[in-house]
Amino acid sequence: MLNQRLDPARFSHLREAPSAALAPWIDHFWHVGWDLRGLPDQQQQTLPHPNVHLVVEDGQVRLWGVHRARFNKRLSGHSWAFGIKFRAAAFQPFWGQPVSRLTDRSAPAAEVFGPAAERLAAHAEWPGMATLCAQAQALLLAHLPPPDARAQTLSQLVERIAADPGITSVEQLGEIAGMGVRQLQRLFGQHVGIGPKWIIARYRLHEALALLQSGEARPDAELALRLGYFDQAHFIRDFKRMVGQAPTAYVKTQA
Repeated sequence: MLNQRLDPARFSHLREAPSAALAPWIDHFWHVGWDLRGLPDQQQQTLPHPNVHLVVEDGQVRLWGVHRARFNKRLSGHSWAFGIKFRAAAFQPFWGQPVSRLTDRSAPAAEVFGPAAERLAAHAEWPGMATLCAQAQALLLAHLPPPDARAQTLSQLVERIAADPGITSVEQLGEIAGMGVRQLQRLFGQHVGIGPKWIIARYRLHEALALLQSGEARPDAELALRLGYFDQAHFIRDFKRMVGQAPTAYVKTQA
């Protein structure tokens, strides 16, 4: 989330871990709620991860693929959203086709999980995290695919990228995975929905945001080198393209 200055009396954000049976497939369940009654609308922006989400909002249940740009959402009134964040590469066995077909778009969840998916949207008011998590887990368990070793391998590679800031190129990742660049690109497109180069760049920017938001780093050349950039200008261009403003300007907005 690019704007960290949120009033806890007006916004809520919850996460819940899945059951052990769903852990290989699901990262977590999430809930976002807001109460802006009597206040102006607010524009919120996020820099999404390379994951597919099932989202319940405004009486609809939809699957959202990897979103390459900033995700913009105008919040108004009093409402909520609930979601399932699939682990990277773990949605493909449910979907049964290249996940790249879902990139930057959405589809009705019923296309994958049948009419039962619509029951998640039967609540006019927020029913509570426990209720929706239980319903979501029952839906997923009823459609659980067989174990998929390739999905697990690719999911672990994405987790390795997220955890290791030293990975700054597809060639490095290929050495770790024991695969060629073209093979990685093909497998990531099919199972993750986006190429490994994009994922590496996105997670390095996530790291930059975390460091800048916490005050652990300054928007300078040292941060660019820490993230694997050869020069500060390249880092500033990538940051501005993804976040919408230069690192120095972004820090000022968070003060």
